[in-house]
Amino acid sequence: MFLKLAISAALLYGIYCGFLFFMQRHVLFPRFMIETPPLQTQKTSDIERNFIETDSGKIEVWYMPPVSGSGGNPAPAVIFAHGNGELIDFWPDELRFFTEFGVGVLLVEYPGYGRSEGVPSQRSITDAFVRAYDFLIAKKGVDSSRVVFVGRSIGGGAVCALAEKRPSAAIILMSAFTSVRSFSSKYLVPGLLMRDPFDNLKLIASYDGPVLVIHGKNDEIIPFGHGVALSKAARKATMVAYDCGHNDCPPDPVLFQKDIKIFLIKQGII
Repeated sequence: MFLKLAISAALLYGIYCGFLFFMQRHVLFPRFMIETPPLQTQKTSDIERNFIETDSGKIEVWYMPPVSGSGGNPAPAVIFAHGNGELIDFWPDELRFFTEFGVGVLLVEYPGYGRSEGVPSQRSITDAFVRAYDFLIAKKGVDSSRVVFVGRSIGGGAVCALAEKRPSAAIILMSAFTSVRSFSSKYLVPGLLMRDPFDNLKLIASYDGPVLVIHGKNDEIIPFGHGVALSKAARKATMVAYDCGHNDCPPDPVLFQKDIKIFLIKQGII
């Protein structure tokens, strides 16, 4: 009887693990739950919209040029990766302060999100961001030595994966995790079953440039300890903690913009 129960339990656990293995990308990338706003509702007068070719198909990118003058010299730029439940459509207003600092902003959509083709995965997202990076530095007026990678939540995984492929002046991680595999114990499965590990901790530990880690002390989705671990692993780290959770971080846009500006000035980017 005990042997039969053990075999039944092992069989059920195997079915459970198999179900999670095949369904995990629907949880990690809930793209079908996000409504794509009509373009005519967007304030896009200062946005250059383009589609770039990738192995997944055409990926949408939006570029916001700096509004302050750079004296005719090439200007720094930011590559931004959003959270898994968002689109690039949601971010222009929140990121426009970069352009006021004299920094261009490139928003990159994930494969399969919004108007972009393909299916999201670590591989396809990395490819999209590599192609987007090459598109950005080819633009006239962009200083390739002052490109900053900024990622929020799962976007931290996107920019860390990009940092393995392309150089950057700095990395800014907002509410980011150490790795997807770190959540496997929550679901009682081995970490090896995670198809898109996004091992941010490993990348940050080997990254030579400056890293700014921003995290909410009360983050209910990606615990604050992830941000602390990332900042401790980085060779040149700055940690900023706010009294907030995950989706309300940062709680004070003015303070957030000030902290970003201080970091960029300190690193000689602006």
